[in-house]
Amino acid sequence: MGSENDATNDTEERPGHLLARRGAVASITLNRPDKMNPLDRATIAGLIETVAEIEAEPAVRVVSITGAGKAFSAGGDLEGYRSLYRDPPAFERFLEDFYSLNRRIEESTKIYVAIVNGACVAGGLELMLACDIVIAAEGAKIGDGHVNFGQLPGAGSSQRLARIVGPLKARYLIMTGRIITGREAEALGLVTLAAPAAKLAETAEALIAELVTKSPAGLRGAKYLISEGLKHSLDEGLRLELAFVHNYATTEPDAMEGLDAFRDKRAPAYRA
Repeated sequence: MGSENDATNDTEERPGHLLARRGAVASITLNRPDKMNPLDRATIAGLIETVAEIEAEPAVRVVSITGAGKAFSAGGDLEGYRSLYRDPPAFERFLEDFYSLNRRIEESTKIYVAIVNGACVAGGLELMLACDIVIAAEGAKIGDGHVNFGQLPGAGSSQRLARIVGPLKARYLIMTGRIITGREAEALGLVTLAAPAAKLAETAEALIAELVTKSPAGLRGAKYLISEGLKHSLDEGLRLELAFVHNYATTEPDAMEGLDAFRDKRAPAYRA
């Protein structure tokens, strides 16, 4: 992925996941494949710490999230939920932690890429929905699935899914508990790209390599404008864009550097 990413690839074992860094890219791998990578209390707490750590590292521009084995994440830990349901305060803290994790990802200045290699259900889907870009294997199994077991989504599906695929499709997916393939999810606009399983890693690597060549300030600004604009009416969002872009173009060095590079027919030298 270019010389910028040829640095030492150190992998650290964290609660329920692995963290690796390579230049401008940090990679999170959910790492309990024997249990389909459950998002239990310890894993969520560990991911919150990892995301906060990554956010404090200016050199990191893109963060990938995937799962070890045959799943991205099949959701929560069954026995863990049975215990949490008997302890309402603890369950409330867990829900707040999951909420906090997903909001940190959404509000991060980094670009998060979910690489969905297999089953992505319930909490797995909710983590996926918080990411900026989703690349899925064509045969990956993706869905909310909570209602199939008398449950309800508590980490964002009922809100984010409707905003991504529209309320009619969201009702269908949540109320039927239907699990769809990565290819079907791409057609619905639920994932960004679907690729053959054998080419999933290659496709993700190519996209991430492309992202790290872009202006870091430009990526941060694009993410902010889209995310913040969705909180407002169209006219308010357009006004937000107008003010933000005026300030960006007149104060951000990367804006002028991009124009100079285009004029000079050279690769831009953006600030880290």
